[in-house]
Amino acid sequence: MTNFNGKVAIVTGASRGIGRAIVQELAKQGCQIAFNYNKSAEAAEELKNECEASDRQVLAYQLDVANFAAVQEMVKDVKSKLGRIDFLINNAGITNDKLLMRMKEEDWDSVIDTNLKSAFNFCQSVAPIMLKQRYGRILNISSISGVVGMAGQANYSASKAGLIGLSKSLAKELGSRNITVNVLAPGIIETDMTTVLSEDYRKKLLEQIPLQRFGQVAELARVAAFLLSDDAQYITGQVIQIDGGLAM
Repeated sequence: MTNFNGKVAIVTGASRGIGRAIVQELAKQGCQIAFNYNKSAEAAEELKNECEASDRQVLAYQLDVANFAAVQEMVKDVKSKLGRIDFLINNAGITNDKLLMRMKEEDWDSVIDTNLKSAFNFCQSVAPIMLKQRYGRILNISSISGVVGMAGQANYSASKAGLIGLSKSLAKELGSRNITVNVLAPGIIETDMTTVLSEDYRKKLLEQIPLQRFGQVAELARVAAFLLSDDAQYITGQVIQIDGGLAM
């Protein structure tokens, strides 16, 4: 197990699903945590209490990740209270799936703002701190939809592909200061979003996955922790697909 004692992580969109699992994994490995959530106040409080029970300092912020000023204020507050920021995990994301011909402008804007602009907001706010420290790890959570594209997900696929481009650019801009920037591209992971899928659709998806199962959030969280660790200090600008072979 990696020892993250003394390290401080910001995780966005962390009240449930993948973000929650990453917070739990990092807290287990010694991190102090700051995370944001949008609407799930009860779930956020449960997560905060769970991590604090392990003697971790945890800060929770309710804010719109697409709001640049609000993000700047959060980052400033985290730095003030926890002293440093070592890890940034941009996980906040939404879907609003429609075929392009039926997609409204607000369907496009909301997904791009939450999934892509939010990452810009946090990266720009955190980068000066990491540059001054001459150390940092940024991990952006994309999707196989951003690697191969998915019908009915023009907005989501574009936002997740944008995260990959953003990450590669930042890896080149920040690398000389010992800051790595990498991407996780999950496939079908068991979360609240997948539990609502019909049995027939789940079966069709499973037929396309060579490993014949959906991924677990804990599996993704452990890979995230590896990419943030010193064991991965020579890995940057990479897209790691966690999809059971779905997007080969």
